[in-house]
Amino acid sequence: MALFRIVYVSEATGSVGSGLMPLIDIIGVSEQNNRRDHLTGVLMRHDGRFLQVLEGARADLNRVMARLSRDRRHENLRIVSDQSVPERLFPNWAMARLETTPEAEAFMASDLMQHDAAAHADRVLAGLVEGMADAV
Repeated sequence: MALFRIVYVSEATGSVGSGLMPLIDIIGVSEQNNRRDHLTGVLMRHDGRFLQVLEGARADLNRVMARLSRDRRHENLRIVSDQSVPERLFPNWAMARLETTPEAEAFMASDLMQHDAAAHADRVLAGLVEGMADAV
């Protein structure tokens, strides 16, 4: 099975941008859906923006992205990276919430239409994975 990774950024709407309970709800429902759909990934929120990484088969990712594009809890969804990958970065997490890093915060605040946004996203992800390994 070919494996893909999508990284997107969006702007939270309403209480989802800062409230803890709406975020907990998103994580819980996403974890159930992602387990069902064989997806893995992480979600971060900072200053009213989301950064999410999703990994899985193309058909499963297309289905979840279609759902996300209709989700009214966020807007201005922008895919910054969509690529084939040799393995999952988050193999054990159907959906985890990570604390942001300074690099991830800067990325979410940047102009994501820049020509090297995908490479920048890869650097942010590498930093996240490294931070996770250091925390274990």
